[in-house]
This record gives sequence, C-alpha cells and structure tokens, in this order.
Amino acid sequence: MATAELCETYACVPSTERGRGILISGHPKTNSVLYTNGRSVIILNLDNPLEVSVYAEHAYPATVARYSPNGEWIASADVSGTVRIWGTHSGFVLKKEFKVLTGRIDDLQWSPDGMRIVVCGEGKGKSLVRAFMWDSGTNVGEFDGHSRRVLSCGFKPTRPFRIATCGEDFLVNFYEGPPFRFKLSLRNHSNFVNCVRFSPDGSKFISVSSDKKGIIYDAKTGDKMGELSPDDGHKGSIYAVSWSSDGKQVLTVSADKTAKVWVISDDGNGKLVKTLTSPGTGGIDDMLVGCLWQNQHLVTVSLGGTISLFSANDLEKTPVILSGHMKNVTSLVVLKSDPKVILSTSYDGLIIKWIQGIGFSGKLQRRENSQIKCFAALEDELVTSGFDNKVWRVSIKNGECGEAESIDVGSQPKDLTLAALSPELALVSIDSGVVLLRGSKVVSTINLGFTVTASVLAPDGSEAIIGGEDGKLHIYSVVGDSLTEEATLERHRGAVSVIRYSPDLSMFASGDLNREAIVWDRASREMKLKNMLYHTARINCLAWSPDNTKVATGSLDTCVIIYEIDKPASNRLTIKGAHLGGVYGLAFTDDYSVVSSGEDACVRVWKLVPQ
Repeated sequence: MATAELCETYACVPSTERGRGILISGHPKTNSVLYTNGRSVIILNLDNPLEVSVYAEHAYPATVARYSPNGEWIASADVSGTVRIWGTHSGFVLKKEFKVLTGRIDDLQWSPDGMRIVVCGEGKGKSLVRAFMWDSGTNVGEFDGHSRRVLSCGFKPTRPFRIATCGEDFLVNFYEGPPFRFKLSLRNHSNFVNCVRFSPDGSKFISVSSDKKGIIYDAKTGDKMGELSPDDGHKGSIYAVSWSSDGKQVLTVSADKTAKVWVISDDGNGKLVKTLTSPGTGGIDDMLVGCLWQNQHLVTVSLGGTISLFSANDLEKTPVILSGHMKNVTSLVVLKSDPKVILSTSYDGLIIKWIQGIGFSGKLQRRENSQIKCFAALEDELVTSGFDNKVWRVSIKNGECGEAESIDVGSQPKDLTLAALSPELALVSIDSGVVLLRGSKVVSTINLGFTVTASVLAPDGSEAIIGGEDGKLHIYSVVGDSLTEEATLERHRGAVSVIRYSPDLSMFASGDLNREAIVWDRASREMKLKNMLYHTARINCLAWSPDNTKVATGSLDTCVIIYEIDKPASNRLTIKGAHLGGVYGLAFTDDYSVVSSGEDACVRVWKLVPQ
C-alpha cells in the first residue's frame, strides 16, 4: 500500500469567548505566530498561511503560548494551570511540565534572558500570579496584591527587571525583583484591566481596560505618564494592545469592532494615527478581541475568529483575511465540477470554501444562519439540517447563497441525501423512518418500524439504503413516492453510522458505531471486502475514491484508514492522529488525494504516494 503525506493544513482559527480578550504571540525573528484552539497550539506562518504546525499534547484546553526570546522553545499553558515547555524543532520534544496555578492560566511571559517565566490567571487563595525558573520550576518571588482573576502580565525586557500585572479587580500591580516583591498598585482604571505590555526598549508599559482607556506608565518606577487620547478613543472595551518593534507605536483592538494605531510620545501620551476596520457583516462576531504587531504585519482577531493582516508600511492597504472553523468540522463536500474546491461545515452554521493550493477562499453566508448537523451540496444547491425539525434548501449563484426555503419534516433529521441526477428529490431520515422531498414539498413520510440511524439515496433516485440502530441495512426500491423493501443485510454488530455508494454505483460501503466497515457488491448484495476492523472507536464518516478502487474511513479514534477494494483489509494504510479528538469529515478530491476534517476544527489534505 502507499504511504500518506500531509500536503496541506487549513488551520482552525483561535478559540474566542464573548467579553474577553485572547492572546496571540509572535516569533522574535520570523513571521510565525502562535494561538490556541481547544487542546491545540497552532503555529502559523503569516507569510504563507498554508504553512501550519499543530502541537496537540495538552490534556486540557490550551489558553496561551509564547516563544522564548531566542525562538528555540515554546511555553504553552492551559485551563488546568499547567505550563508545558517544548522545543520548536524536530517533533516538539517536551522539555519540562509544571503545574503552576490551581486554575486557568490567562497570560504567560518569558524574562528577556529566557531564564524565568511569569504566569497569571485564576487560582485558589492568593496564588493568581507566579514567576518561576524555567528549568527547575522554583519560585522567584511573591505576588500579593490581587483579589480576583489576573488577566495579563508583562515582564520588563531590560534590567532592572520588573513585572506588571492587571486583572478583574481593576488594578494594575507593579513588582520589583528578582526575587519579585510587591511595589505598588495603580488604580487608574474603573473596569476590568484586560492587557498590560512593556515597550520593547523597556522604557514604558501600557494597560488597556474595559473602561475604554489606555494608560502609559514609566517602566522603571511604575508612575503614570499619560494616556491614549480620549477624544479619538475606542467606544467599547479595549481587549488587547501590542507595541511596534521600535516601541514608538501601539495597536489596540476593541469591542467597538475597530483597531487603532497610536503614536506614543516620549512623555507617554498616545495620539491616534489611524482607525482600522475589517470588512464584516457588522454583527457581534466582528468585535475585535486580540491583536499583535509582528514586524510589518498588524494582526487583529475578531470574536468570530477571523484574522486580518494589515500592512504596517501602508495602513491604507486592504487587509489580507484569513479565516477557518473554530468548532468541530462535521462535514466535507468536494464539488464534482471542480474537485479543487472543498466546502466544509461546522455545527455553529459556518460554511467555508477552500481551494487546494490556496486555502481559505471565503465563507458562504446564508441569510438564515441556522446550525448545521447534516449537509449535502451540489453545484447550485446546498441542503442543510440542524437540531430542529427543519431542512433548508439554499440556492447558490456565482458562489453566493441565494434564496433559501425551509421544510418542516416533523422530526430532527438524522441524515440527508440528494439524488444527484434528479436533484429535486431528497431523502431525509428521521428516528422513525424517512421523509421524501421533491423541491420544498414533503411528498411522503414513511414509518419504517425500526430506529433509523443512517441513509443514502441512489443518484437516479431509484433506490434507498437505510441503516438501523440494530445494525441491519434495509434496501428499498423507490417507486413514485413510496418505498418497497427489497432486501435486508445483517452483518453489522453496531448501529449503522454511514452508508455511501461507490461513484460507478456497482458497490456501496457502510460503517457502524462498533468500529467496523463493510464494502458490499450491489448486484449480488454479498460482502466484497470484510474484516475492516482496524479502528478502535466508532466510524463517523466514509468516502470513495473517484476510480472506485479505494474506501477511506474516519473515526473517533483520530485515525483515517484507507483500504484498497481488491486487496485484503489487512493491507490498509492508516493515518494516525489525523485530527485530535476524532475525524468527522472525509472526501477524495482525486484518486490520490484525501481531505479530512475533525474535532480539532482543522481541514487537512493528504497525498497518497504509491510505494
């Protein structure tokens, strides 16, 4: 069998949370940035967004990751209060792991010599901030003075070292050291203080807050110097701030959906240079929650996860937009007319279009942004269903969503298929049976007398195969608006989760919750390939290669397995750890390219290389 090489990753976007800032951080020399989504830490090259690596070793959702000053190490933290320090080269080797706080870590900074790390966040009692030696984990100081969650911390990049922290108690605290000791509390803000950052030259630091203010302090003494001019200020909470590498300007982002660039004078006052707005729909998803000034890139992140890249040299230039999924990508469709185009959906209602070799190429915005559980697509139509009783048929014209009609099918849809050759016809399975649709009309609702878990409709609409909770496959002929049972195939030992016809319609394949897949011959209804028992958990998805020679299965066990039809199942090819948390979507774009998607919110393209 061939081997599989990962050739493209379409990255997930950062996880965000309403009313909170998020942290993205950059490499000290290159244009690599770090952010987190779920348990993954994403390393993304801003100069080539298809260059993505993922670190997936945290046991809990990750919250922040930062490069060491020499760029050789990454320290990442999670909601359990654990910090992991790992190498950026050759397989992300773990150097150290420390349990630092009792609750979630919200921010983390390295000292400029790369010897110490300070973290802050939530914890029991007083331990909301800790600084420790990166190699031994020993404490370097006592951090008193905060009474509530500490949202951000900064480490002065020059000697004498200082640490500044800020949080939900409206305070900015200033510590001298090492060993660090509490020096003073600054009470200039009247709401949560979301972010604190030292300037690269170590002369100043700035704090920004939900009271819409940004305040600049002397980094050596902690005295207030000035503030961002309130006349041109943000109209909403300021969630994050980042200094330019020359320390003369800052970038701020806010819930008012704008980013602002400020020039900071030597006396510590900020004058507005420009307000940056990203194209969007104007909804709450466009609120900006994170930012980073990375060399010549000004990076902003919205609540919806969209990353905008502005150019520091030319603020007038339209930003480059990078986007993707934030949640589990549950289905993938490759358009037959153009196999380079991939549509992916996540249950939050997002439909994204990717082009192989390019990556993100836009979102399909439906007028009714309902949740998506089942999804089918043809060239000119999308059909979706969510967690209510509705099936939506949405027309597509020139790559945009047009008119949408909803059909109430009386129960929550379990599965849906379009008859590719007579697309008016759709089969929707519900718990008790199936519903046949022609256009936006329900032509029949058929109670089949068993609990339905999966279904598929032949492209010409003449046959339906329905899988049950009992593991049986029922084959029906479709005549007019009724179904006639032709055969029952008993072989699965678990509820059937997916059924798919081969492209030439000579075979079909089925998978179940008991980790087994079977390929059947359609004419004789005999098993054509059996013993496909190599997953260790339920099968979620299945796909055929266009030339009918291979079947791929994806499972909760994080693996994709590719079988050749004319070879025994033991000759399989396994892609281990294709998606952290499980594989939920699969499709072939050609005979040697497989696309997969999963719980980690990423989409990956694999090339099968014949041996």
